[in-house]
Amino acid sequence: MFSRVGFVGAVLATIVLLPVMSFAVLKPGPESDHRRHVIKGSAAPAHRVAAHRIGRLELAVANNGTFGHEYHPGPSVDAFTGQQINASCQYPKNSNVHYLFGGAFWIGAVVGRDTLVSVGADGWQWTYEMYPDESPFGEMEYRSIKDPTSPRYEGAISEEDYISVYYDTLTTGVPADFFGRPHRPLNIEVRQASYAWSYAYAEDFVLFDYQIKNIGSEELNSVYMGIYVDCMVCYDCFGNTIGYTDDHCGFLHTFSTTSGSCEFLDTISTAWIADDDGDLERIFEDGSRHPCPHVTGARIVRTPAESLDVSFNWWISNTNSALDFGPRERAETGRLREEWRDFRTGGVGTPEGDANKYYQLRNREFDYNQVYTASIGPADSLWMLPDQEQAENFADGYDARYLLSFGPFDIHPGQTLPISFAYVAGENLHQKIDNAELFLPHQPDKYYSNLDFSDLAQNARWAGWIYDNPGVDTDGDDDFGKFRECCDTAPDLTIVCDTTWYEGDGVPDFRGAAPPPAPELWVERPEDGTLRIRWNGLRTETTRDVFSRIVDFEGYRVYYGRDARGESFGLLASYDLENYNKYVFDTRAGEYRLFDAPFTLRELRCLYADDCNDDRFNPLEFDYAHPFTHPQHPESVFVFRAQDYNASGLGGYRQIAKVYPDASYPTSLDPNAALPEELTPEGRLKYFEYEYLLTDLLPTVSYLVNVTAFDFGSPQSGLPSLETSITDGALSVFPTSESNDEVYVYPNPYRIDGGYRTMGFEGRATDDSPSRTHAVHFANLPPKCTIRIFSLDGDLVRELDHDEPPGSGHDSHETWNLITRNTQLAVSGLYYWTVESPSGDVQIGKLVLIM
Repeated sequence: MFSRVGFVGAVLATIVLLPVMSFAVLKPGPESDHRRHVIKGSAAPAHRVAAHRIGRLELAVANNGTFGHEYHPGPSVDAFTGQQINASCQYPKNSNVHYLFGGAFWIGAVVGRDTLVSVGADGWQWTYEMYPDESPFGEMEYRSIKDPTSPRYEGAISEEDYISVYYDTLTTGVPADFFGRPHRPLNIEVRQASYAWSYAYAEDFVLFDYQIKNIGSEELNSVYMGIYVDCMVCYDCFGNTIGYTDDHCGFLHTFSTTSGSCEFLDTISTAWIADDDGDLERIFEDGSRHPCPHVTGARIVRTPAESLDVSFNWWISNTNSALDFGPRERAETGRLREEWRDFRTGGVGTPEGDANKYYQLRNREFDYNQVYTASIGPADSLWMLPDQEQAENFADGYDARYLLSFGPFDIHPGQTLPISFAYVAGENLHQKIDNAELFLPHQPDKYYSNLDFSDLAQNARWAGWIYDNPGVDTDGDDDFGKFRECCDTAPDLTIVCDTTWYEGDGVPDFRGAAPPPAPELWVERPEDGTLRIRWNGLRTETTRDVFSRIVDFEGYRVYYGRDARGESFGLLASYDLENYNKYVFDTRAGEYRLFDAPFTLRELRCLYADDCNDDRFNPLEFDYAHPFTHPQHPESVFVFRAQDYNASGLGGYRQIAKVYPDASYPTSLDPNAALPEELTPEGRLKYFEYEYLLTDLLPTVSYLVNVTAFDFGSPQSGLPSLETSITDGALSVFPTSESNDEVYVYPNPYRIDGGYRTMGFEGRATDDSPSRTHAVHFANLPPKCTIRIFSLDGDLVRELDHDEPPGSGHDSHETWNLITRNTQLAVSGLYYWTVESPSGDVQIGKLVLIM
């Protein structure tokens, strides 16, 4: 049984007894430690978990020092959306391809004469040593920069901020370690913030920022911190439990990058995990293919001091000591040069107990990548010889995990120190189908030559740049960070050098260029099969970019789809401002370059035509074959290109239209201060109201619609145009008329062999079995009502409470999954249904099931 002990203050320890909690842990199988824990009792700590879903990397985070949902000691339900979290990490999201079992924060220190380590989780003993406060004090907090008018906007860093505070102060109720030693806490408070974005350059990583405070009365000496990652890469890992047995991990120190004609090695420093072959050829039992060719990893982007020792260790945990393995340096070798340490567990992989975990945090090892295990020979001067009966087995993939750690430093009572890291994904590591089959385990160099780390490296760079913007003097001390020069010879034989900033000033920014905020969106249903997509772009068209500080709105795009996957959405219409990029010929570099934000047609005519109204001046006439030469400055040579498509027409067939085409730009952007004639009946500014009419739809199936906003990019940083998320904020709507109040049911009769899944009536874009996707639809419902299904004998089969906000898109629709109130599948027969509104009005109908 666990009992709750109050948090220790920096000066005075106050003990508060709280309710107890207990766990039931399933014993591991002989081959792996991937077990599921079960919560048996209620817990006072406000354990919460939420999933970052704004980008392409879906990652769960918890408020107990862990990320992923498998080390969260509670139901896997998102604290902010109420949605079930089915994967610790999916990439890309909605793919059901998993890239993580669970991750945790580790910290160790010398306190007095004792060596202590506290972990969010250790992945083997199911040790939990960090806890949030009781509710409401321990709840997670959500912030977002998406809506400046929202109370969640204040203090927000990203589009999706999750903030947690938890503590290592418990003693009573925390289980003893592997060797029976009771837990001794470090008495620390951890403030954890995680940040995610949907922008093209930032959608493949989540940034974590920790603030670790010593709230005890003793000094924490020789502190080491680490990020522990328990890997699992496979499609539908919890339904396909053998997927994690062929994972492998490693460390990417550097990766080449180019600037102009020069090539440089960037320091990436990313620990990574991937499947051994990406399952490129695997065919599942149902004949489908679900490859997992990508890679995820962790990169430290901030530590409490510039000069620290970094360690990278990986190991395989297993109840069979012969399979419990990790690379180990020989005695008196390596950077630490100390005696070889016996973990006293029977294996050489899993570090159990505080002393062994602290050794792993501080050992200064950089383990060889896993695929080299079979290449370590008996004459190796650094590494111990792996068990030769298992080395090949480990080298071609196994159930691996890693620890990326750094230190030492001290934390005085009351002192707070930071750490920041990024969890990063990269596309298409695996590209050669038979790579593993041909070259593992005995030719790891050839195997590596066929892996493509370029996307992981690029995303790891961007994670570092968002954390600390290159070339930006954040604190005003004239330090802009680090830069490199690339020099080349121009056509006139002069030496031309370009400067590229690649590192910031060491002061965190957590900021990047962003698209304009998505517009306020809603949908009207004037008749069956028709949707009027409406939006107001006040914030969208007037908000300054947080990075460039200019209003960079360019246009809107309208999308629709049948499910929530980004690739399922199709573009319906696009509107963008009529503007043009000016490319200036750089005589030193011998090429045209973009320096400025786009110009309107009028601005270009005022600059380069006879006058601002000279309609003979067409910027698109000046291309690379016929550039524009400035008459007063012949050395100034330009060409012009349209920014986007200049699809600036409004109101035509299948085009975006202004709802109030005659509305002038308002006298005030504050609706409360605008003139009455400038406002809609709902109090919005008319000038920013738009619509798109979508017709010829099936009223019996749901559609997802969305309107995105995009900008013209950032010429200064080389960023392309940025667009808001296609999937985030999409509205799900059944195109049934809002004026029709006669309830009907479909399909009716319902046939088990009706092929409704292929028709889109049920189970669309899910991999659930057909028995879990049956659906009978009730349409034209009141927004609030009660649906009851009865047998012919009058027995109540199922009762459904329908309660949706009017105008939500699902306010008139409900589904029954054919499961009875006794949790059984309904049988063939004739049924009656009733729909009762809050006013007491009742509609009655019949339903036939042919099962």
